[in-house]
Amino acid sequence: MSMTKSEILARLTSGDVRFLRLQFTDILGFVKNVEVPASQFEKALAGEIMFDGSSIEGFTRIEESDMLLKPDFSTFLVLPTFSEVEGQRGRVARVICDVALPGGEPFEGDPRFVLRRQIERAKQAGFEMFAGPEPEFFLFERDAAGRPTTITNDHAGYFDLAPIDRGERLRREITNVLVGLGFEIEAAHHEVAPGQHEIDFRYTDALRTADNICTFKFVVKRVALEYGLHASFMPKPVGRLAGSGMHVHLSLFKDGRNAFYEEGGEHGLSDVAMRFIGGLLEHAPGLCAITNPLVNSYKRLVPGFEAPTTAAWSTSNRSAMIRVPAKRGVSTRAELRLPDPACNPYLALAAMLAAGLHGIEEQTEPPPPIQRNIYKMTVRERRAHRIRNLPANLGEAVEELEKDEVLRAALGEHVVDHFIAAKRAEWNAYSAEVHPWEVERYLGEV
Repeated sequence: MSMTKSEILARLTSGDVRFLRLQFTDILGFVKNVEVPASQFEKALAGEIMFDGSSIEGFTRIEESDMLLKPDFSTFLVLPTFSEVEGQRGRVARVICDVALPGGEPFEGDPRFVLRRQIERAKQAGFEMFAGPEPEFFLFERDAAGRPTTITNDHAGYFDLAPIDRGERLRREITNVLVGLGFEIEAAHHEVAPGQHEIDFRYTDALRTADNICTFKFVVKRVALEYGLHASFMPKPVGRLAGSGMHVHLSLFKDGRNAFYEEGGEHGLSDVAMRFIGGLLEHAPGLCAITNPLVNSYKRLVPGFEAPTTAAWSTSNRSAMIRVPAKRGVSTRAELRLPDPACNPYLALAAMLAAGLHGIEEQTEPPPPIQRNIYKMTVRERRAHRIRNLPANLGEAVEELEKDEVLRAALGEHVVDHFIAAKRAEWNAYSAEVHPWEVERYLGEV
């Protein structure tokens, strides 16, 4: 529930809060902040704090750099103190901000604004999208200098218990902190790979979900640091192990009812659900660049690790890009298994919503669901079932995004141009680098 400006000021005073973080996100998904002392609280909450946008990736040019931070009062939180020393320096609060131009109008390059725009588009059609993410992460040991390694802190597997699962205590601490910040945690468990974990929190509207993902990642990393560990949301940090995904459960509601459910519909799904799925499948190649934005993301999207490699859907098997879980009624939803936790959650949810809405508008019918293991199907069988391959690398994904007019329009010219330029530079730099695998494989043979 949103607080008023006066209520927040009272909370800051009564809670001995000495600093307020004005938080926002750049185009690549990195969380930024301007922190102000108590003397500036009034000015900050009035949306009068300016920052240099030219210093932020993909924001603006140096000759037009001044930008305003407009706080969203509903995101106000007093952050926990993670150490005794930290507590002695005074508590810190945060509020997530929308980025505005000096005249007060929204900045089109603000990822939060991009998502807001798609939410409004859905609202005009009578829909509200809810999303429930399942972010996975690794816990790694640090070396003597405090630098992160790729040595996992345990050798446990899926749903294992302590003492094999040495992350159990840390997961509970993360959960306690998140609950204290207002999260409704649904499950926490060890994942498939050693050192890999998952903590699921309750679905909510798309904007709040994106905000929650940013808060979640901050808390996970900060608590891990207190335990002397490094938490990583890198999609594939260790080649031989399963990668980290961020499956997102999506549903549309209309007039308070789940618009994906239809009692007499095929598979219990409505036309809205089928066409939303059809839109996601149609735009999957371009969507990849947003939901899987790193060179490393495509090391996860390979056969054998329950990560999708093709654009297909199913009501059962987990090799498909989209799975519809068994529950129906208010719980009817489509699980998009494509994204990884390195994505910018605002842009990713905006792109998912845009693709799904386009499917509804164009009445895009998906091909029949695939109930077999797609990894074991032949090329001919995949073609017969209208199954397309997803991009094999970041370079291909960027090319697909550049061609996708629907996603381009949804993200806006400013975001698309800067995002594609940054990702193309990343891909070109990676492609020109000589990697240890190449030296080990070829140096003595050629």
